[in-house]
Amino acid sequence: MSATAEARNASGTRPTTVSAPSRSIWRQLWRDRWMYLLMLPGLLYFILFHYVPMLGNVVAFQDYSPFLGFWRSPWVGWDNFRALLGDPDVANALRNTLIINVIVLVVAFPAAISLALVLNSLLNERIKRLLQSVLYLPHFLSWVIVISIWQELFGGAGFVNQVMRAQGLPGIDIMTNPDFFKFLVAIQYIWKEVGWDSILILAALTTIDPTLYEAAEVDGAGPWQRLLAVTLPGIRGVVLLLLILWLGTFLTTGFEQFYLQRNAVGAQAAEVLDTFTYFRGVRGGDWGLAAAVGLLKGVFGAIVIFSANALAKRFGEEGVF
Repeated sequence: MSATAEARNASGTRPTTVSAPSRSIWRQLWRDRWMYLLMLPGLLYFILFHYVPMLGNVVAFQDYSPFLGFWRSPWVGWDNFRALLGDPDVANALRNTLIINVIVLVVAFPAAISLALVLNSLLNERIKRLLQSVLYLPHFLSWVIVISIWQELFGGAGFVNQVMRAQGLPGIDIMTNPDFFKFLVAIQYIWKEVGWDSILILAALTTIDPTLYEAAEVDGAGPWQRLLAVTLPGIRGVVLLLLILWLGTFLTTGFEQFYLQRNAVGAQAAEVLDTFTYFRGVRGGDWGLAAAVGLLKGVFGAIVIFSANALAKRFGEEGVF
């Protein structure tokens, strides 16, 4: 036994029982306590409004009644899932959701990449910041304001139709045309969100080493060749990450945008899964069927994310996790 240990034993001091790794963890937690404190509101938000409500998925296996509650509502097993498979309203909502999301994915996702590339190519920083502010602004507007603006511009008594009638031309049925509605909501989404969706891509573009462009230019590469050989490979990881997250919400289109325009074009054209769960569950009282639709949406999203992430890793990308 060393002299130091003998001195400690002689003094009667109790040896510490906390291991070095435990002391290190607590020391790190205390050192970063303000960072964790700032994270706490966001963590509580997700726990209270996302994870705790997941317990309500039990309604999908019940003939639920708000007057009986979770404990006294009768269990029906898989009956709600069998019912939704043969429900024409579910089929219509699913078809509209898939068509709209395909249109948005095909049009809006490349639009965000193209916008980021255009903004990144601007040399004047003042013009770039001005354009970014203008393009980001619609993201902070609610869908109520957005739909009101579109109605004032393209509605039956809107500005565009008034100008056309003043010129002796017939008006254009845009806001109430069921055949055009799916493309209309895709255009509305692009106008509102494409600027915001380009932020991460624009951030990824700033991380590309400028010497790569210089080397490619020395080798005689033109603008398009530099785009294909340097720019797109440089943002491939971020683009793939955004695509995986987008696919995870493929059955989610949002509620307000479609609810506000549903009466104008009819349920046959505007009913999506998000509005279906509201009208069938909250308004119609068929809580079990609506909860079953919501549960299947979540399961489908999780399967798509895990599958896309595994596929991305197989091709050598980092993926989401």
